Amino acid sequence: MAEYLPVKTPGQALPLAASATITAGQLVAVSGVSTVAAAGANATNWLGVAAFDAASGDVVTIFSGGVQELVTTGTVTAGDLVVAAAAGTVSTLAAVTTPTAADVTNTRAILGVALTTATTGLKVQVKLDR
Repeated sequence: MAEYLPVKTPGQALPLAASATITAGQLVAVSGVSTVAAAGANATNWLGVAAFDAASGDVVTIFSGGVQELVTTGTVTAGDLVVAAAAGTVSTLAAVTTPTAADVTNTRAILGVALTTATTGLKVQVKLDR
């Protein structure tokens, strides 16, 4: 079974039930009452990072806050604002050229700031804002 530990300050460790299969190091979001699942793209209800693999119904520890390592979708550069991408990965917040109402909502999905640089499938260190 794979395990995951925070890179630096661990933040809060929250035990919650998995509502679907979760992989260690995946970004998770609230999926129901005291349950979590892998976060989807631009999730505003993200909670933190899974500490270990968990099957649906298992209790999994979630690290919220601190500096965490997350798998990227696309290139993330140090200093970029980071948002949830598909399947519990992260990506850079897309640049806005002509602001719309949706852009205001998208800023609520910001997880934090990238401290390192990584390309698709590799891990980037992110200072989480929760």
